[in-house]
Amino acid sequence: MSFDLHFFLFAVPAVILIGLAKGGFSGLGALGTPLMALGTDDPVKAAAILLPILIAQDVVGVAAFRKSWDGWILLVMLPGAIVGIVLGYVLAAAVSSSAVMACLGAVSILFGAYRLWAERGGRIAASSTSPAWVGALFGVATGFTSQIAHAGGPPFQMWVMPRKLPRDVFVGTSAIFFAVVNWIKVPAYLALGQFTTANAITAGILLPLAILSSLAGVKLVRRVSPERFYTIVYWLLIAAGTKLLLDGFGIV
Repeated sequence: MSFDLHFFLFAVPAVILIGLAKGGFSGLGALGTPLMALGTDDPVKAAAILLPILIAQDVVGVAAFRKSWDGWILLVMLPGAIVGIVLGYVLAAAVSSSAVMACLGAVSILFGAYRLWAERGGRIAASSTSPAWVGALFGVATGFTSQIAHAGGPPFQMWVMPRKLPRDVFVGTSAIFFAVVNWIKVPAYLALGQFTTANAITAGILLPLAILSSLAGVKLVRRVSPERFYTIVYWLLIAAGTKLLLDGFGIV
């Protein structure tokens, strides 16, 4: 890994956004992988650098909400998530880095557009009484987008939020689900040869910044109105996704 200005120009804001997301600004972390990919010019390497950071931060969320979670949702969605992770691994292993970059760009654009639409009152119809197989399909989508871009939040929320869980149960279920998903992704990145010494050192250098950002997020989430901030970030996500998509197709 070359620790030059270009890398840190994208890596630092990527990690800060992920930290703020873990600290309470849910959704901001989706910009992390696209930004890191722009800094490394390799989307798989970018995701591999961020994975240990996410796993370390998961410890805090699981510890805080370990007594408040819905086991049935985990039972329904985790098998599908495993399938989605495998599909994401197959994509990364079978195609070029340019194709993965284009896929990451498309996921980023869809995520940003969905969040902007949802902020304006748009909703995906997902009945709170939908059968388990529907939840399993959302689990596949969650695993795939999480493997490609660490952006499994939207499909998870589309199926779980209509069930109107108590706040702590929803947060706890989400924390445990994604902690398990992140560990399931480890073998895939090992198989892709991305857990190198250089990537581990890079993650270690960035981890303190991620932790400080998480602590800042915990304090700021109660003081800052996030609406305008979210809107800016989602437009930036679309812009970053567009750049990745164009790079993936070799247009720019």
